[in-house]
Amino acid sequence: MLASDLSIDARLFLSLLNQHSSVVKVKETTGIIDLDVVLNAREVLISLYTKTLHEIKAIHEDEGYIKVIKSSMRHRLKRLGCGQVEELIEEARDELTLIGKMIGAFN
Repeated sequence: MLASDLSIDARLFLSLLNQHSSVVKVKETTGIIDLDVVLNAREVLISLYTKTLHEIKAIHEDEGYIKVIKSSMRHRLKRLGCGQVEELIEEARDELTLIGKMIGAFN
């Protein structure tokens, strides 16, 4: 159920990225202290979101956390045009860390 819910958002995400893939200029800074530019941000973000979807399968679907993750993923995908993609990468990494802790707590 979770993967199918996000597949539409994932397609939207990929569509938005493909629309802006013709931009040639390389970003040199994020303008945010301690947040480095990620040159392959698209691939990194897709990888992190895919891993997140895979990892949360280990958490019982009735847990409220699953609902929060689904909502959060949708929000982040829609936010792609607003702000720094590197911030989304940091958030996705933080989410994976939290999922690992939650899995450990339930086992």
